Amino acid sequence: MLRTFLLSFSILLSSSLGAQETAQEQAVAENPVVVLRTSEGDITLELFADKAPITVENFLDYVDSGFYEGTIFHRVIPNFMIQGGGFDQTMQKKSTNPPIKNESKNRMHNTRGTIAMARTNDPDSATAQFFINHRSNLQLDWAPGREGYAVFGEVIDGMDVVDYIAAIETARKGSMGDVPTETIMIESVERQNL
Repeated sequence: MLRTFLLSFSILLSSSLGAQETAQEQAVAENPVVVLRTSEGDITLELFADKAPITVENFLDYVDSGFYEGTIFHRVIPNFMIQGGGFDQTMQKKSTNPPIKNESKNRMHNTRGTIAMARTNDPDSATAQFFINHRSNLQLDWAPGREGYAVFGEVIDGMDVVDYIAAIETARKGSMGDVPTETIMIESVERQNL
């Protein structure tokens, strides 16, 4: 009797764990993947639609409209991050959709290779600009009493391109600092069909 009970319990536990793993695999499979084609090479990103649905939907709206084509990485700080998605190559700021709610409380961390939304001092001011963390920047995470920067994806291929961009010489251009002296163009951002 005890043997039958243990066998039944073992089968139940195993099927429960199997169902849980399948649900997790399905969630990962449903996360969109985009390819950021730059003048220095491609960066492939998995977007965490399950962890940052508002932010991912906002980013994909810009992707699908072609907004990012012809924008640049306009702010580069080695051992910190590379930022783009808001200015054209003449340093003119592009017109954007309304800002979105900050999802920095999603327990995702600003670790090396993650992509997060750039914003002003207002936590709910993110529009189109994003940054890729060149190193782990946990000081940018949400914490009690400190609004963070919403991580919504990560680099799954092309971190060597991020490293290359992060090493490019920068200078001041007008009122902006840390601008690459060599234009780093975002040629397109496209969804990848898996």
